[in-house]
Amino acid sequence: MIPSTAPLLNLSFEVVEQPTETYRMDLKTGKNIRGYTDKLEAMKQVVFKLLNTERYQYIIYSWNYGIELADLFGMPISYVCPELERRIIEALINDSRIKSVTDFTFDSPKHGVLHTTFTVHTIFGDLQAERTVNY
Repeated sequence: MIPSTAPLLNLSFEVVEQPTETYRMDLKTGKNIRGYTDKLEAMKQVVFKLLNTERYQYIIYSWNYGIELADLFGMPISYVCPELERRIIEALINDSRIKSVTDFTFDSPKHGVLHTTFTVHTIFGDLQAERTVNY
């Protein structure tokens, strides 16, 4: 007997957005987890985790999670600035709660180090984020 899928194709599905409540991390040390957080505070943690997880490095994360930064080492700053901006946007925009990423500013405090700050526009409001990379 061959199974029939016709009844399944006629069903309607409702997509339900999951809540953002999650465990509260200490973003300064990255070690302590205490209590819960939600909405904009949870989004700060999402941005922190996405930008501090190297893509394709850990099998627990999907290939859409994280950011690719390792191959920027040794590249000229004229390449690293626009590429870093593109990769940050690509990493963050995969999350449906993030609408856009804008207002990038770059600073190179010393040779081989690039610091960027930017604004992440989420459905809960805007937040400022930053990332420093070695190039």
